[in-house]
Amino acid sequence: MGIKILGFLYRFIIIITILFLPVNIAIADDLVRVGITDNNFQNVLKQQVTVYGTSNCDICDKETKKILFRVAPNTDITVTNLLSGMEVNVNNQGAVLRDFVIVCPTGLLGIKELKRKGKPAVYHGAFEFVQENAKRGFYLVNLIELQEYLKGVVPNEMPVKFGLEALKAQAVAARNYVITPRSKTNKEFDVVDSVASQVYFGANTETDLATQAVMETDGIVALYNHEPILTLYSSTAGGYTESYSNAFSDNLTGAFPSIGKPYLTAVPDKDEFEPIDTDIKAREFYSAKIPSYDIESPYYRWQKEWTIGELENVLKQTLVSQSKTGFITPVFRQGEELGNIKDIKVMKRGESGKAMVVDLMTSKGCYRISKELVIRRVFQKDGISLPSANVVFEKKSDNSGNLTNITAYGGGFGHGVGMSQYGAGYMATKLNQPYYNILRHYYKGISLGTKPVEVSNKEVEQVFWAPIGRAHIVIVGPSVPKITAMINGKIQEFNVTRTLFQKEAKIDISRCIEDGQNKVLFYPTYFPMKVYIELVESYNTNTNKSLLGDE
Repeated sequence: MGIKILGFLYRFIIIITILFLPVNIAIADDLVRVGITDNNFQNVLKQQVTVYGTSNCDICDKETKKILFRVAPNTDITVTNLLSGMEVNVNNQGAVLRDFVIVCPTGLLGIKELKRKGKPAVYHGAFEFVQENAKRGFYLVNLIELQEYLKGVVPNEMPVKFGLEALKAQAVAARNYVITPRSKTNKEFDVVDSVASQVYFGANTETDLATQAVMETDGIVALYNHEPILTLYSSTAGGYTESYSNAFSDNLTGAFPSIGKPYLTAVPDKDEFEPIDTDIKAREFYSAKIPSYDIESPYYRWQKEWTIGELENVLKQTLVSQSKTGFITPVFRQGEELGNIKDIKVMKRGESGKAMVVDLMTSKGCYRISKELVIRRVFQKDGISLPSANVVFEKKSDNSGNLTNITAYGGGFGHGVGMSQYGAGYMATKLNQPYYNILRHYYKGISLGTKPVEVSNKEVEQVFWAPIGRAHIVIVGPSVPKITAMINGKIQEFNVTRTLFQKEAKIDISRCIEDGQNKVLFYPTYFPMKVYIELVESYNTNTNKSLLGDE
């Protein structure tokens, strides 16, 4: 660490470094690194920020975790980006530091002039300041344990009125999202605090019911083939979710459609809903309020209308910006003539009716627009993207056959893949479904359990909440004849039996499991094993046959 000490901080650091007190900066395995954005949830790179602690806080060396100096409660700590490092200023006295961490062991950390839900932004955990490589600014990263992070996510991603079981489903989905993100945009943090990842507003926005949901799903993730899944979710699916491959491009190759994920397939809310993969079916489905789990969403059905001149002006701007994605061919460049719109056709749809490919025909040529997010951003109304790509275009013409108006009919809000949040709320409050049934409706073929861990030459503990008190130990790959574990304070030894062709072994530990929080300590083995705890519930996966009744 390069340090330029000024004024009283120089004298203060001499005193403190004699003590060289160690600092416990949340070294848990489930630590989350959150990039904090601005009031507009846009910029994560900062030039200056002022933070404070609600009680005594310590500024620490990131590498050694030693206290450099201590700051009194509610004292401004202003950090400014410099080419030589970051200047830390307290009471008009400053020091230039490299990467460092601020902790507030008995209180919260706040950010001056930053608001979340109209309240001052305050956070559990620690703040880490990391200067960007080219020194154009620095990142303010909230280091926080996973459970504490989720308490600031769940009530901001889902209305608490959706009920405890829906909030539990959201808690599991949000936990998975951190463990298995679709992509990581910056090596300095796992997620950002906005909709670009999932909404995280910190300690001032926590609610009792959402916190209960987080605690009563402690340690639980959704699994497929013994691995945590990518738990995509959106506000409103519109009655029929979409397959992953039909909505997202490949992270590495950019190919669209992408390779599918077996647990993220299109799911209707009712068995009688047939795939909506044609214009006729999409028009019928999205022009009517057919009863489904999403029916109470304000975005269940929507429409947007443009005059032809209005839409042409919109497209002259959006085609330029969205051409940069690579999903518009040919590329439309700034200043290029669009011509008059002659037709708009959806050339390919997913199972939910989601537009995957749209052809825009003009007097100057034909532009092919692919991928749901690009389609939504191209067809803007009043500067706002379409709520979803579950869309049908209706065209009106004058007596000469020239287009005069375009109306878009649609349903849903967001990408529509995975869990629908409004659907989860309906299943919880109207159908009285537990959270595990909600998750199994939206994520096909999953199980619920703890994150798989490797047990080898050291003890490994797993803490989890069992809603019914039944569970298995699952051993994947090679195993030993016996496994020893301490379950809720009692040492247990289990024989491990399986046939030659079985890839896993399951040990019923239900007699040892309690309703509520459980602790399992796996003792070391003489060669590595992959293990986890799988919850066993009385799943009712037939939620979509008759529960909607005749609404």
